[in-house]
Amino acid sequence: MKISLSILAIGAFFFVGCNKQTQRPAATLMVTTFAGGGPGTATNGTGTAASFNLPMDVAVDAAGNAYVTDAANQLIRKISPAGVVTTLAGGNVNNMADGQGSAAGFSGPEGIAVDAYGNLYVADYPNNTIRKITPGGLVSTLAGNGTRSSVDGTGTAASFNGPHSVAVDAAGNVYVSDYLSGDIRKITPAGVVTTLAGNGTWGYADGTGTAALFRGPYGIAIGHDGNIYVVDQENQMVRKVTPQGVVTTVAGDPTHGGIILNGNGRAAAFNDPAGIAIDSKGNLYIGDLANFVVRKIDNQGNVTTYAGTGAQGAQNGPASTATFNEPVGIAVDANGAVYVADNVNFLIRKIAVN
Repeated sequence: MKISLSILAIGAFFFVGCNKQTQRPAATLMVTTFAGGGPGTATNGTGTAASFNLPMDVAVDAAGNAYVTDAANQLIRKISPAGVVTTLAGGNVNNMADGQGSAAGFSGPEGIAVDAYGNLYVADYPNNTIRKITPGGLVSTLAGNGTRSSVDGTGTAASFNGPHSVAVDAAGNVYVSDYLSGDIRKITPAGVVTTLAGNGTWGYADGTGTAALFRGPYGIAIGHDGNIYVVDQENQMVRKVTPQGVVTTVAGDPTHGGIILNGNGRAAAFNDPAGIAIDSKGNLYIGDLANFVVRKIDNQGNVTTYAGTGAQGAQNGPASTATFNEPVGIAVDANGAVYVADNVNFLIRKIAVN
């Protein structure tokens, strides 16, 4: 019996020891610099050897390539999964021109989205147009004629008034947050532009179609259920728009005074929220620009701080101690990693579990 107990004891010790050896540390949400080396020009290269000039938005395709609107450089940049930065389109001049690669021209491009076929859509804000870029870098104008107004129509017969962001659904429809008009616009693959919600004036009202009001709609994203989520920047809110144009408020309230306040729905507060993205589980991620943090909204409307301390900086590391400087555009890849256009840091940051 003594020998048997000893053998059991040795076996138990060996088993526990093996468990200790195979235990892994708990996963940590980390912030890293994906690309960019600080303020500078339009330098191509890998990781921090590349440079951007006020990157505004980011989109990620199914293969893990990231696309960036490099606003002050008037360029559309591409970042491979390995962090290699190249220029896809734009001639680094401020103009409006369709064409191939560097023959095309933009004027402060802001929002960007990618469809299932790798086509990009860009909100060319000062040009008041929506541009389309093929995977090969051919740029065309999908809708808008450069006139600053809000007119529905087809292609260049339509007009926009400061389009900030774009999102594209599975059917190829493009949705636009038309910032200055306060409208949410829809563009079919054939270029037919209609107004889904808003009536051309700023305000705040939930409702359907023209009965709803926004005050500076900024970032826009589409969920797998077809619902559209909009950052209503000047109202300090996140709104939801159904495909039928029914608008409700998801989170935020301007009466809180633009602070970092976590909570459920209207109990939470933002400070100049900008970009928005949605993951496969329906969680929303918000670039809370003037709070210098990235926020998360779950399916129950609970708002938390996902990354950042609220201080300005470019500190990498655990999400709870990392810092940003005006995080604007947001994207989420198929693995749940979040990419941030960290505007004033001139960087593209990545938030992922290590």
